This record gives sequence, C-alpha cells and structure tokens, in this order.
Amino acid sequence: MPELPEVETVVRGLRQPLIGRRIERMWQDWAPTIHSPAPQEFAARAAGQRVRAINRRGKYILIELDHDTLVIHLKMSGRLYVTAADEEHEADRWVHVRFDLDGERQLRFSDLRKFGRVYLTDDVERLLSHLGPEPLSDDFTLTGFREGMRGRKRAIKSLLMQQEFLAGVGNIYADEALFRAGIHPATRVDLLTEDDTELLHQTIRAALEAGIEHEGASINWYRKPDGDKGGSQDHFFVYGRTNLPCRACGSAINKIRVAQRGTHFCPQCQPERV
Repeated sequence: MPELPEVETVVRGLRQPLIGRRIERMWQDWAPTIHSPAPQEFAARAAGQRVRAINRRGKYILIELDHDTLVIHLKMSGRLYVTAADEEHEADRWVHVRFDLDGERQLRFSDLRKFGRVYLTDDVERLLSHLGPEPLSDDFTLTGFREGMRGRKRAIKSLLMQQEFLAGVGNIYADEALFRAGIHPATRVDLLTEDDTELLHQTIRAALEAGIEHEGASINWYRKPDGDKGGSQDHFFVYGRTNLPCRACGSAINKIRVAQRGTHFCPQCQPERV
C-alpha cells in the first residue's frame, strides 16, 4: 500500500496538470469505490467545480475544489493520472472512476484490486478526524510522541503503523525508521528508553524524507502520475532485502512477522531486547 512518501509524490505530480481545471462530469463502473456520497449525488455535486489546490493528509490525497474536497485513498493498487481524453494508457484497463475535465483532459483512477476509495466532502477535518499527527509537521512533537507511547506494551512496529497514532507510516517506512534508530521491530514500547524515543522521533522523519526525495517505492503497483517508477526501493536499508548484507555491518537481513506483516531488520544492528 502506498505510504506517505508515495502519496506525497502523487500529490506533487498532480498539481501542475490538475490545478485550475474544472470538473465537467464523473463516470464510474464500480460503485463501491465511491464511498460517499452516493454516486449520483457525488457526480452532481462535483460537476462544475474547479480544482483549487492539492494536498495530503496521512495516506489520503486531498483535491480541494470550489466548495468541496475530493478525497482519494489509493489503498493497495490505486493510481491517479491526468491525460488527454483521447490517449490510452496501460493502466486504463483498471480505471473504475474518471473525471472529465475542461480542455479535453481527464483525471483517471485506476485500481486493479478495487480497494481504493473516493470521497466528496465539505468537512475534511471530520472525515479524517481519526488520524494521528503528520510526522513531517510541527504537530509531531517529541513530547506528544512519548505521551502517545505511555502505558503501551505492544511491539513498537505495530504502534508506528497505527494511523490513529501517527498518520502516513506503514510497513515499509516503519522498518526503515526502526533500522535507522537501531531498534528491533518487535521491541515492546514500554522497554524503550528516552534516548530510544528521541532517536526514533528523528529517524521516522529521516526515513520519510528519504522516501520523498526518491519519489516513493515502486515495489508492486505504485507509479508516479507520469507513469514512471519511484526509486526509493533502490535505497532501502532493510525493507525487501531479506538475506542481503546489511549496508552498515554486513550481516544478513532477516525477515520475521510483526503485527501480521512481513518485517525486515538487521540482527546485529537491531538486537532483541528482553
């Protein structure tokens, strides 16, 4: 599933071709993708509104219109791209929602797995009120980070992936941040020291910023809006590198399961704690 760096890359790639465009009509052939409101009302409300800005909250893409916000969650296999109405693309076979724009352009939402969701709302804060702080914003303070950990005994990786705790971090960047901090991913939260939490607070930001710098990880379906792959997968320390040598110490990267997710770590750089 695309995480914060991938979604941020999509947002940045959509701004130039999409901002200023007017939505003329919406088409869909898979109603479950339209989360709310119902497809007919959705189409009627969206028609005629112009795109004013494009931003991100956690893993959600926020396309701000004149009166509403178009909110899109890519889930596992979603792709967004703007194209001329008469152009064909490889991903078109999985397009289930399309917005016809002025100037004979289209915003297409391709989603092979059909898990992606689209919302139209006039109250984004209420829709996304369940999300924790943005890890790259000033809201992500060390004090708040530590306070959110207080009394927790679950594995630290499990907590980092909880969107109510921290918005935008998933399986990939949790592994990368924990490696950078030298923390075993199965370490119980209550065993972390103050030095651990201070360092992890920094490495979460560092891992996400590196992901954005390299325009996201094209491991499975993720592609940038222009169709090109991101390059983050070529720079990971541990994720996807099972049995390969650690870039820091040369030990073989291990893979286990934490919180039912494949989890990568270096046994030398991230020793277990008891």
